[in-house]
Amino acid sequence: MNVEISGTSIIGFDRGSESGDSFRAFDPRTGESVGPDFFSASVEELNAAAQLAADARISFGNVGGKKKAEFLRQIAANLESLGDLLIERATLETALPTARIQSERGRTCSQLRLFADLVEEGSWVDARIDHADHGRKPIPKPDVRSMLRPIGPVAVFCASNFPLAFSVAGGDTASALAAGCPVIVMAHPAHPGTAELAGSAIREAVKSCGLPEGVFSLLFSKGYDIGQALVRHPRIKAVGFTGSRSGGRALMEIAAARPEPIPVYAEMSSVNPTFILPSVLAEKAEEIAAGLHGSFTLGVGQFCTKPGLVFLPASQHVESFKNKLAELTAATAVSPLLTRGIKAHYEGATKERADLRKAVAEADSDGFAVKAELFETTAESFLQDAKLGEEVFGPATLLITSGSREHLLSIASSMDGQLTASIFGTENDLKDNADLISILETKVGRLIFNAFPTGVEVCHAMVHGGPYPATSDSRSTSVGTNAINRFCRLICYQGFPPHALPDELKDENPLSIWRLVDGRIVVPSQPGL
Repeated sequence: MNVEISGTSIIGFDRGSESGDSFRAFDPRTGESVGPDFFSASVEELNAAAQLAADARISFGNVGGKKKAEFLRQIAANLESLGDLLIERATLETALPTARIQSERGRTCSQLRLFADLVEEGSWVDARIDHADHGRKPIPKPDVRSMLRPIGPVAVFCASNFPLAFSVAGGDTASALAAGCPVIVMAHPAHPGTAELAGSAIREAVKSCGLPEGVFSLLFSKGYDIGQALVRHPRIKAVGFTGSRSGGRALMEIAAARPEPIPVYAEMSSVNPTFILPSVLAEKAEEIAAGLHGSFTLGVGQFCTKPGLVFLPASQHVESFKNKLAELTAATAVSPLLTRGIKAHYEGATKERADLRKAVAEADSDGFAVKAELFETTAESFLQDAKLGEEVFGPATLLITSGSREHLLSIASSMDGQLTASIFGTENDLKDNADLISILETKVGRLIFNAFPTGVEVCHAMVHGGPYPATSDSRSTSVGTNAINRFCRLICYQGFPPHALPDELKDENPLSIWRLVDGRIVVPSQPGL
């Protein structure tokens, strides 16, 4: 693909104007702005994008699985064809290493192809058939069939910390498009050039696959007004968001206050508690310390799955663990955060914990760069100060030492919802701590044994969600193929003649998908199975 960054929104196949408020990206290494200028979308442009999406809703919603799969694979191919242009722009706007951006592009393309495989196979629609029984007494049973159908146009808000995988062509967009929903994306102002390049890749895929113009649009905005107006727009039927708790709550409240309330699937905050049990600490104190350091400083601590709270036993091995971790933290290279605002919040939060500081990286910092910090406290103090349980977005973590099993269970019970919880121990420890695990099952979306939470595998079984405030809806995930369910709704067909039914619900099963027929799972008959 040969594309240039214009700084204007993508409205279907057209571009926005250069008349709105302008803004620029920043190089986090220096704090200096980088061109070109980007122009905020107008209300008229938002309305045009929403109308195009509404016009495309029915036709795109009826596109078959094979055609949607072709479209998703074409988006991935277009992203790859952008080559170094995409990598260099994302690196410039985020200061994330080239290898990280290359890896993230691979993940983004892989999840697009994963959804392509899903919709091409087709069984994801959860087709259910209950045949009629006209002889049933005292009331005949009607023919009833159901399946998942697209919910309608979706608004997607890009994340700051993943310029590709949770942004324009990321998981929310991929899953919504796979469901058959037109998508309007709000670009993140921290990496608008990256957003425009990815948006161009999607627009070209829409064109080359012969899909309706309104399947995709991308809006820029200097402030919050356009994003809020997008959520209020009556054409929008669902929202995907990854960001702060305050931002997610604001969108949830706007969506709930509409004349027609709509769902907001928001991923907002998580401290991802890690529980290290005595037996494993005795065997691997320094090894686990090194792993923890790598996890909480990965991506300058800007992963939503960063381990922000670490619970330790009051054992003879705990000091060697703490000392090793402090040594590694002090030697950590100073690195830039994504934005000036994130830096300000990080410095404010770590300053509030200054009296708990155990170690801090020592070096001068330029631009948006910050130092890694390690804090420690006791279980008793943690239980008395609720603020210690709040997320600190950046390269910092808090060690909590507990000599009481009751304290540990009390802390776990009092925790907010989280994306993950990790347990380090032996298989016998799992048996001995069954009560802790039972509590954590009610608090998190993913339980991890003997591994750190950073690094989210993109696969069918992954759950990247959790009870509030980790997400707005603990029944959902934003990673893995179950993410498609967020942007669907069930529809039931009763008494329809066979020719009028969707292919997924016809008795002859022309798509050869798995279905629930009269209460039994029916596997399609295929050669080689």
